[in-house]
Parts: sequence; C-alpha cells; structure tokens
Amino acid sequence: MGGVLRAEPVWGETFTGLRMVRFEKLLRVVRERGGNGPGGGRPWCLPLAERVLLVAVYYRTNLTMRQLAPLFGCSPATVCRVIQRLRPLLALEPAPRPVAGADRLWIVDGTLVPVRDRTVGASSRNYRFSANVQVIIDADTRLVVASARPAPGNKADAHVWRESNLPALAAGTMVIADGAYLGTGLIVPHRRRAGRPLLRGQEEDNAEHRRVRARVEHTFARMKNWKILRDCRQRGDGLHHAVQAVATMHNLAMAG
Repeated sequence: MGGVLRAEPVWGETFTGLRMVRFEKLLRVVRERGGNGPGGGRPWCLPLAERVLLVAVYYRTNLTMRQLAPLFGCSPATVCRVIQRLRPLLALEPAPRPVAGADRLWIVDGTLVPVRDRTVGASSRNYRFSANVQVIIDADTRLVVASARPAPGNKADAHVWRESNLPALAAGTMVIADGAYLGTGLIVPHRRRAGRPLLRGQEEDNAEHRRVRARVEHTFARMKNWKILRDCRQRGDGLHHAVQAVATMHNLAMAG
C-alpha cells in the first residue's frame, strides 16, 4: 500500500501547521545537521522530505506509530526508527549572546506536560502524571529563546529554574516571571502582605507585569497545538526532544 501523505503544499500546512516555505526551511536545517547522512544500514524507504514530514506530523497530531505507518506507506517499526533518528536534529538553535547595550526583555514560565514515563514525570497539581517544562521567550518577538530539560511535575518552578541551565543562559538579560519565582533574582510582581495593602504604584506595576507576562501563556497555548505536548508517550529524552522540536516549529510558524 502506498503512502497517502507527501511533502507537498497540499499536506504541509494542514498536517504540520507550517507553510511550505517554512517547512522547506525546517527540511534544510535537518539536512545541514546530517539528517540525510548514512545510517549504517539499509537505505531509508522514504526520502528525507517525507521523513521530516513524518516527524512533524507525529508531533502535531500525536498519532500512534500504527496510525502513521499507513499514511506514509511504511511499517510502524520504520516510523519509530525515523522519529528516533530525526528528533534530535529538530532541536532549537541556541540563543544568541546578549549584545552590549541592547535592551531585551525575556519572560520565563513553566507548564505541565502529561507524560507516561514514570522516570520523567510525577503526580502533579493537574491531577495527572506530568513533567515541568520551563521555557523562555522573547517579549518582543514572542519567539522561544530556550527550554530546560523536563523536571518532575511536583517540583516548584523556582527549584526547576535553579537546577536548569537557564540562569546561565539568561545572565545579563532582564527576565520577568510570576510569583512562583520569588527569590530567584528575576523580576516578579509585588507581594501583598497581611495588613499592608499594595501602594497605587505597586498595583500599576503588577498590572503591567501581568499584561507583559501573559505573552508566555499565549506561547504555551500555541505550542500545545502540537498535541505531543498534551500527552507525551515518548520515554527517556523523548519529551525533551519534543519540546525542542515544537519550539523550533513554533518559531518558524511565528516568523510568518
């Protein structure tokens, strides 16, 4: 049985959320990172463009291997091998170093992603077995700058932040966060203390802080259009690779 999906414009945006010109850029990135290099075994039954499309469709739809196999005219085992081979090549590019004198504002927040792997997640406040995924976005462009490795979902955001590589990456840049990051050195809202209401200026600061910080919540909502982040069945580094790949595709989609 031949495959149904092909790396063509009629399928690209429908099944990946990327316009064809953006999908071609993703394909170019994977090719430059060695996606078409020798695998040390039999040649792939699918060309590179269709293999990249397969991974993008998997992350977008969260279909099972058995469901994807007939769509691409291959076996479930081949689908699994393609995903395992290409998923690290879709990783988010490292954030550029801060330019001296540049006025940049980043926003950090964490979100819970339901997972099946008990070594990655933990029983969390969303009443599911989840992992805590920390993401930094640029407040102006709303593009994802970096993401940390997933942590168990029962860990506090501030604790995950301190244990991740994000503080070193954000050094020298102004970063805002919500009240869960108190004591981390980030810009957080003013706290209301018992019997001491906030001053008018502090209320106005908090209102502006909420308005700007909402952008990271909007980013999470857009990223979860890739349904792999609603219920990740991957084990080990699978969730980390999925977050990185989704961030890459989100940035491409946001770029127009």
